[in-house]
Amino acid sequence: MDEFDSLVNLEQTFYDEGYKDGYAHGRIHGLIEGRELGSEKGYEMWEELGYYEGFAGTWRAVLALQGNMDGTAPDRRATKHIDGLLELIGQFPLINPSVAQAEGGQELDILKLLRQIRSKHKLLCATLGVRPRVHSADASEGGEEAPGQAATPLSGGAAKKESVWEVQSSTQREEGAGRQREPQNQMLSF
Repeated sequence: MDEFDSLVNLEQTFYDEGYKDGYAHGRIHGLIEGRELGSEKGYEMWEELGYYEGFAGTWRAVLALQGNMDGTAPDRRATKHIDGLLELIGQFPLINPSVAQAEGGQELDILKLLRQIRSKHKLLCATLGVRPRVHSADASEGGEEAPGQAATPLSGGAAKKESVWEVQSSTQREEGAGRQREPQNQMLSF
């Protein structure tokens, strides 16, 4: 009877072995894919944070220089917002939070911290009178401009969007492809 029992359970045996093999294979590939996706998203976050830190540092220097030229103290409200933004950026983890949680036992919500940083940046922009022009790390949030648009001071009317790079239409490229171009000294202005 034992031989017949193994024949009856043959399908279940093959199913179980296939499941084990598939699970092991999926775990390996899931780990590889997860690391790749994590490093890609992490780079996007750090790129955005670097923009915010550079923005805050630049405006801190501008306000200090402006205060020195006018003989007045820099705008206290703006410097307070700059300090708050830099403090939030300083709280952002430099190592993988899952490793830090295992060591420290405290939980850190990275997305909440990133939202706070974005909010503080928008508040700083409103205080300074410039429009926030940065592409966020996650494209799900609306209202933010595409990269390549410089921050411009607010004016009474609608601000004109100025592109940083010169854009040629396809017909201009086709016309230019037929003839030899002479070298020109051109400078990009930002």
